[in-house]
Amino acid sequence: MAGLKLYSVKKVEIITAGEHLPFLRELLDDVKVSGYTIIPDVSGKGHSGFHEAQLMFNDMNILVMVITVVPESWVETILSGLSPLFERYSGVVFVSDVQVSRREYFGGTGQTT
Repeated sequence: MAGLKLYSVKKVEIITAGEHLPFLRELLDDVKVSGYTIIPDVSGKGHSGFHEAQLMFNDMNILVMVITVVPESWVETILSGLSPLFERYSGVVFVSDVQVSRREYFGGTGQTT
């Protein structure tokens, strides 16, 4: 039985205040990321304590998570673009290895596994 062919790419997850979402979207669009997922109103515990998700009046005072998958060669460009944001504001970025079945959807040729 033939299975799907998988390709190695990087998953980038960015968590920051909702007010920075326009900046994140512009950065990812400038890098030509083919797509991303935005998860609004994220809850969790970090170095400053517990942050409870509660959308009250607008999405500027919440935490958001933006997730994208890109070729490894694009990660440094994204991280460089995030530097000015994280120098002034709180947030975190995670980069991990993942595999996808349709590499053409994720902006590059990737490496076969």
